[in-house]
Amino acid sequence: MQRTFLKAKLHRVTTTASELAYEGSCAIDGILLDAAGISAFEQIQIYNITNGNRFTTYAIRGKENTGVICVNGAAAHKAATGDLLIIAAYASYNEQELKNYAPSLCYVDEHNVLIKKSLSIS
Repeated sequence: MQRTFLKAKLHRVTTTASELAYEGSCAIDGILLDAAGISAFEQIQIYNITNGNRFTTYAIRGKENTGVICVNGAAAHKAATGDLLIIAAYASYNEQELKNYAPSLCYVDEHNVLIKKSLSIS
């Protein structure tokens, strides 16, 4: 049996841009993608702490060391520059994989610079 669990989380990133005239997705600093283990074009869930919006899109790799978090396309209606977001990715695991399961939890400062990464909720 497969069960779906949190794979990775970027906690309290700040939206740096919101571009409606774009075909879609969310550009994320490549350093943050690598730290979280999220791949380009992977489905992500975005939870907007500022306004309560929740939506699904996919990640695209943004320029490294820029702190970019740019919400694009229709999703731009759900996140404005300056909004705080949680970006999460989920995966399905079998019982054997769950024995060594730990999500990748990434925390950033006010400039979206990685300050802490943990592989456990506790």
